[in-house]
Amino acid sequence: MTNNVADHHPGNSVAEGNHEGDFGCSLVELRNLMELRSAEAVARINDSYGGVQNVCKRLKTSPVEGLSGNPTDLEKRRQVFGQNFIPPKKAKTFLQLVWEALQDVTLIILEIAAIISLGLSFYHPPGGDNELCGQSTGGVEDEGESQAGWIEGAAILFSVIIVVLVTAFNDWSKEKQFRGLQSRIEQEQKFTVIRKGQVIQIPVAEIVVGDIAQIKYGDLLPADGILIQGNDLKIDESSLTGESDQVKKSMDKDPMLLSGTHVMEGSGRMVVTAVGINSQTGIIFTLLGAGGEGDEEKKVKKGKKMS
Repeated sequence: MTNNVADHHPGNSVAEGNHEGDFGCSLVELRNLMELRSAEAVARINDSYGGVQNVCKRLKTSPVEGLSGNPTDLEKRRQVFGQNFIPPKKAKTFLQLVWEALQDVTLIILEIAAIISLGLSFYHPPGGDNELCGQSTGGVEDEGESQAGWIEGAAILFSVIIVVLVTAFNDWSKEKQFRGLQSRIEQEQKFTVIRKGQVIQIPVAEIVVGDIAQIKYGDLLPADGILIQGNDLKIDESSLTGESDQVKKSMDKDPMLLSGTHVMEGSGRMVVTAVGINSQTGIIFTLLGAGGEGDEEKKVKKGKKMS
């Protein structure tokens, strides 16, 4: 069943203010709002904001026309609410990969064996040269073997070094290839939004808070948002919650749409309320250490301390 949204005049699509803080919702408020679910979220939207329509008004956007696409307005939204980009985990250096390769149990045993072998090869017990007169002092072969005893330990150490360097180089190459592939996917991935009343596709990284995004079966949601129009919409939230059951979304029961989740059935529209590290996926990645603490994260912490 489709939830119809009251039309807004095109003039409401964007209020291009020239001063800071002319949005009716702060970054911290929107993050806290997106942490709510189901009836609790509906109650907060209705009680604190007067409905999803007023959320759109506070974000200076129109459910029908979307944003104007004005570059100044888009840039201001990125400064206030952040960019739709999650910083990747800092790449490990080659030396770090070498150290990790050295932690292998088999290699540790070989290292210990090599050190013991080298130690024994250079160890000469006291009084070893004073043999009894009637005893043989050993032939030339025994003496040569004794002098070359260090070779066995050195060979083991050399083998360990070769294995460690090869392993570290392979890991470094794979990580470099993976980051290149991930970067290419992020640049090529696009999503459908409404700007100036027109349905267009833009790179996921260019989505900003206040955008009106169209969602349909098969989409992977690139940002958090609130449903403003839905048609039998069902979402797979297992990537965030671990629950395999599909969650039915509607404006009157559960309008919260989270980044990183898949649309399994239906279609609809949502107003984007959180992007990048401020989205639910971004928060999880930050907690897991996958994303560095950027300016947006510091801004949120500062806002929480002041509140």
